[in-house]
Amino acid sequence: MYNAQEEVIYVGKAKNLKKRVSSYFRMNVDNAKTRSLVLQIANMDVTVVNSETEAFLLENNFIKKYKPRYNVVMRDDKSYPFIFLSDHQHPRLSFHRGPQKKKGEYFGPYPSAGAVRESLRSMQRIFPVRQCEDSYYRARSRPCLQYQMQRCSAPCVEGYVSDEEYNEQIDLARLFLKGKNQQVIGTLVDKMEKASEALNFEAAARYRDQINTLRKVQERQWVAGTQDEMDVFGFAVKGNMACIQVMFIRDSQLLGSKAFFPKVPNTADEQEIFESFLLQFYLAGNKLIPKQMVFASALSDEDAIADLLSGEAGYRVNFFKGAREEKRRYLELAQANAETALETQYGEQKSVFARYLDLETALELDAPLQRMECFDISHTSGEQTVASCVVFNREGPLKSDYRRYNIEGITPGDDYAAMAQALKRRYKSVKEVQKIPDLLLIDGGKGQLSQAETFFEDWPHDKKPMLLGVAKGTTRKPGLETIILADSHDTVPMDSHSPALHLIQHIRDESHRFAITGHRNRRQKVKTTSSLETIPGVGAKRRQTLLKYMGGLQGLKKASKDEIASVPGISKELADTIYDHLHL
Repeated sequence: MYNAQEEVIYVGKAKNLKKRVSSYFRMNVDNAKTRSLVLQIANMDVTVVNSETEAFLLENNFIKKYKPRYNVVMRDDKSYPFIFLSDHQHPRLSFHRGPQKKKGEYFGPYPSAGAVRESLRSMQRIFPVRQCEDSYYRARSRPCLQYQMQRCSAPCVEGYVSDEEYNEQIDLARLFLKGKNQQVIGTLVDKMEKASEALNFEAAARYRDQINTLRKVQERQWVAGTQDEMDVFGFAVKGNMACIQVMFIRDSQLLGSKAFFPKVPNTADEQEIFESFLLQFYLAGNKLIPKQMVFASALSDEDAIADLLSGEAGYRVNFFKGAREEKRRYLELAQANAETALETQYGEQKSVFARYLDLETALELDAPLQRMECFDISHTSGEQTVASCVVFNREGPLKSDYRRYNIEGITPGDDYAAMAQALKRRYKSVKEVQKIPDLLLIDGGKGQLSQAETFFEDWPHDKKPMLLGVAKGTTRKPGLETIILADSHDTVPMDSHSPALHLIQHIRDESHRFAITGHRNRRQKVKTTSSLETIPGVGAKRRQTLLKYMGGLQGLKKASKDEIASVPGISKELADTIYDHLHL
């Protein structure tokens, strides 16, 4: 269904299209929400498909493509993170998100990236298996700090661990990730006893420490049961908000849970909300469909949905209502989490709404604020400068529209030039009116604000954002900020406890967090990147050979061109290139 501007406002499916569409255009439509939708319909088109499965898939694809106003839209369609065990001579444990194309084994899904990293940190204390990047692993000529901390057995360097010993640890890590902790402990106990009988007390002590660490980790693990693979869904609705809590059970362990708050149109009922979410959740790509799912109530097209998900998964998917003891316990837990998360989100939304109303009053605005943006600059002594742009709407942070900009070509430390470049790059391609903010905040004083004023002097669009500068107080304490209006540079008086100032502080702090995170990542990348990596013709093996023969990077920098050319595999021309690159 389209509106007068030819925007898709609703996508729907039905076995009997005539009956379904006719229900919208009766003389007496009881539902006010449906009447609101019908008033905006200017045109419709129809696609006939062969089966319910095709209809489900087409509806899901159209919703993802058009994000219609009157459909339930899942906001978070990112794939879930996994722990990846690579298929190398010396396999690596690592974080993975995205298509599972690499050779190896995938364990998960986990509810968040933090859960994966916490698991990897725990495993590092138990199993001395490498977690370093392949490029770092190939370039090593001596063990790194992880070996000294007894968190890696140094398979990158010969003579420290045999392939057999390393693979034993890999097998134990694999069993641990599959939830077979008792089997791992039993294996380690056997090895400890054998080492002790052979009078190899050093090895026995290592196995003992592994067992103790594993038992401590096991004590902190989440709920365990007997279900091998299952997702459990809690569902709660309040006002115009809905929360779906998904709990992930793999290898008889509850890996964690995550709350989702889909965009809910006024016309949707509870069953439509849940079924739309369910299909978008599993058909978004890179989602592992479990063999069992537990819901609080039946689905309207249960058989068709089960056939669709089974076809996508390649095995039979079964639905349960949580009637039996263990499934009921998980369902009650998911339901309680959904209700708690919804109450929290609902309270936060009311708080954000109150802050917007207070800010509109303080700024004497005629129209409500729909979109705000804030810019900030972060650098260390002018190096690796990063600008951030964060976006807020009536519901709070709109993270999908956040942007970072690596600032280049300016005098180091020139925040004014950095702000001017960030504004130019942010708004050079803005064409849609709804993407232009109603209020633009600049983290800084009159100098930074003047850059925004200069930029918007020749603004080609009819809609122009209101500009505000947010200057920190002399002590930089929250509540002492000065709010500066553009052009007149008058200050807006705000009480330190006012909701309006709290909203400004929230968006300012978020822009600062986003900028400094990008700056730190950029700075860390420079620190961890060897100057040899940027030299053309010098790969991992040549870097390793150069460092080995020259005694490290400092020795290489002190070497002459002839000394560099004497290294095996380095020609005279390449030695000249290396020398010139290191002495720029």
